[in-house]
Amino acid sequence: MPAIDAAGPQVSAARGARRRADTTILLGIAATIALLHVLTDNRYGFHRDELQFLSDARHLAWGYVAYPPFTPFVERIGLVLFGLWMPGLRLFSVLAQAAATLTAGLMARELGGARLAQVTAALAVAFSVLPLFQSTEFQYTSFDFLWWVLIAYFVIRLLKSDDARWWIAIGACIGLGLETKYAIVFYVAGILAGVILTPARRFLKSGWFWTGVALALLIFLPNFMWLVRHNFVSYDFLRHIHARDVGEGRADGFLRQQFWLCINLAAAPLWLAGLWGVARNRRYRMLAWMAVVPVLLFWLNKGRSYYTSGVYPMLVAMGAAMAERWLSSLPRWGRRTVETIYFAVFAIVSACLCAVIIPIASSGPLEQFALSRNGDMREEFGWNELVRTVAGIRDSLPPSEQAHLGITTGNYGEYGAIEILGRPYGLPEPIGTTNSEYLRGYPTPAPTTLIVLGLNAQEANAIFTGCRLAGHNGNAEGVRNEESQYHPDIFVCGPPREPWPELWKNHQNFG
Repeated sequence: MPAIDAAGPQVSAARGARRRADTTILLGIAATIALLHVLTDNRYGFHRDELQFLSDARHLAWGYVAYPPFTPFVERIGLVLFGLWMPGLRLFSVLAQAAATLTAGLMARELGGARLAQVTAALAVAFSVLPLFQSTEFQYTSFDFLWWVLIAYFVIRLLKSDDARWWIAIGACIGLGLETKYAIVFYVAGILAGVILTPARRFLKSGWFWTGVALALLIFLPNFMWLVRHNFVSYDFLRHIHARDVGEGRADGFLRQQFWLCINLAAAPLWLAGLWGVARNRRYRMLAWMAVVPVLLFWLNKGRSYYTSGVYPMLVAMGAAMAERWLSSLPRWGRRTVETIYFAVFAIVSACLCAVIIPIASSGPLEQFALSRNGDMREEFGWNELVRTVAGIRDSLPPSEQAHLGITTGNYGEYGAIEILGRPYGLPEPIGTTNSEYLRGYPTPAPTTLIVLGLNAQEANAIFTGCRLAGHNGNAEGVRNEESQYHPDIFVCGPPREPWPELWKNHQNFG
């Protein structure tokens, strides 16, 4: 008996030391990936979406037409801390993906995986398409993805421990998710299905479950009140964007892209095994519903494929734990052979993804390889040139016209560029009708001379009077993107053809 007691603390200490070492390795993986992104996040310029977030960050509110308030609020913190230093402004996205990477490894641990499973799960998430992309730009999907992953982790802890207090953490993440991206309601549908259709229904009798529900609704309440005050304009926006995406074929290939866009292609066997594993496991069957229901709902409603990326880390974690146990049953040579082949394939796939998604090079063949395949990267070119061109046109006008000058924009990228990057040039606040720009209205007194962006000659002349071509929009690198291809001309015009109140009433745009 004394010998057993003496061995107990030693075994416990060894187990604790292994857990700490495993955690250190996971932290090292997350930190290394984060450092890679920080060192490469200053290659080009802001993406048009980032310019919208930066603009909205200067106009804090409990809601915006295109999204809830969490992301602009975080970007406002970035502006205060870092100014317009891009690696700083993108740092919160990088940290969110690093946290998701770490959490994937921890999920594998909670599901019974040792070091190999934990490392595999973390690497599979870190080198998946969406986390790689989200670390190169500041996007609301960065935080949306993190909430999905954290919810899965907390659900695993809930099911493993049977401690209903985990519903508080789950509810908090759902509330933050609702304040980040409304699409999380599809994930909530999966959670509710998992509770009702599995033994997890026992939690419906727990006060902690309903406290978590109340907490989620309380966190979401400020944005809900904003939506009520603005006649649920975000619903109109989402309906418009969905129709656009379907019309342009952006929802095509949904099921196929679950394999290579939502998760690293080399990890597909892991998430498939993980889905089979959680579906067969009575304790963790709720996770299967959390995965299947959102995927089916987005597929049936013709959503874009990457919306479901957040369901795969938990499946990869389970699959990695299962694969590790299977490998332990093989002879040593068999185990080493399988591991070598798998990680070689994983490395090749990951290297290709990095070459396309991460701006590793700022010139040469590697840059051209990325630009030819990454449309989002091409949208990071030309904004500074646009602002300089507009400033030059402004300076060329006679003082009488400069004194009553306005700048109108055709999309949120142009609006954000003039508002954020135009400040050193002393440009006036832009006038726009896209998304939340519309809610900010037009200046009083209204300008009588306008520099018009984002329209062709026919559109400009239909809206404004006396338009003349004044300049061209492009970029020094000759990169073909939305601005250089579809909005190349800049005009100087007189007042609009109809009174400003009428013009405003007829030109609310979503984009």
